[in-house]
Amino acid sequence: MIPRQAQITVERLARGFPVVAVTGPRQSGKTTLARAVFSNKPYVSLENPDEREFATQDPKRFLARFGVQGAVIDEIQRCPELLSWLQGVVDERQLMGDFVITGSAQFELVASISQSLAGRVGRVELLPLSLGEIRAVDKLPSSLGELLLRGGYPALYVRDISPEDWFTNYIATYVERDVRQLIAVRDLGSFQTFVRMCAARTGQLLNVVSLAADCGISASAAKQWLTVLQASYIITLLRPHHQNFGKRMVKSPKLYFLDAGLASWLLGIRDAQTLMTHAARGALFETWVVAELHKQRLNQGATADLYFWRDSGGHEIDVLFETADRLVPFEVKSGCTFASDWLTGLKKWQAISGTKSGISHLVYGGSESYKREGVDVHSWRDMGSLLS
Repeated sequence: MIPRQAQITVERLARGFPVVAVTGPRQSGKTTLARAVFSNKPYVSLENPDEREFATQDPKRFLARFGVQGAVIDEIQRCPELLSWLQGVVDERQLMGDFVITGSAQFELVASISQSLAGRVGRVELLPLSLGEIRAVDKLPSSLGELLLRGGYPALYVRDISPEDWFTNYIATYVERDVRQLIAVRDLGSFQTFVRMCAARTGQLLNVVSLAADCGISASAAKQWLTVLQASYIITLLRPHHQNFGKRMVKSPKLYFLDAGLASWLLGIRDAQTLMTHAARGALFETWVVAELHKQRLNQGATADLYFWRDSGGHEIDVLFETADRLVPFEVKSGCTFASDWLTGLKKWQAISGTKSGISHLVYGGSESYKREGVDVHSWRDMGSLLS
């Protein structure tokens, strides 16, 4: 098992909540993490038809099987009604870290947890491997192009398999299983086309009408399918920050894939050399940076609190991180050699927002990190825990 930074958060939550929920995309390592941290607990997967039928038909006896050790219940979204029965069990036993549940379908699962286990559950969202986790086991790819091509799914770092082979089967399985579970898509081929068109827009402002037209579907269908991609942790939407600083701001969100490797594969990029000269290189690098920032926050058990900012005059900050007392700006540049005009956006934002001091960050595709004109310039290799 590759050690996960979220393990500390999972262990902390288990000391204060009767139930710990680990959610995230398929194959992100949820089950591996849960079983490693709670190796003393029995394990059951609701993907198993027999176990799922047992839990559905007789939930009381299903849970009664587990003594004071509790249990790890995998893929809980397959039997959400079990959560109501679980509430009664943990209320009676009053044991912290009693049950651990995992699931892949974000929206339905979170709604069920909020309704049935409010105040009783601590939740961690586990995305694919972060840069720090990959580096910790000495598996960091030698180049930025290779990293963007491979992404962060654990299987690509513990198995002898190419990204092309793995992503081909991942998408096929995702469409056949997750999509069918979440909505009734009659034409799976159209949905796959839609996913690819979304990959072509990663790092861009989302225009649902344009996206729907390019895919030959209605705008309402596009909105529904975007919800599916969010629910299964394929994409995230970065919202514009609510402050306008005296300027009319852009209100559309920006679309980002949560794994740059998956986005690269969907764009038909099959080798690192092609990726580094591809027109989407900048967008894929920005996608990777945004995903890294998300992982850092989620691994700590916190909300992402990430935004972007763009006004009608074309001034833009790629990412804004909101703290209790200030906004921390991030600019992202895929180039390998620093250029002084990269700081233009940060300086304009400081002037417009009235922020003259504080930390500003620039992440780029080069190999050295340093400070330039009051801005912390970070190599992609040295992103570290920028939000800690």
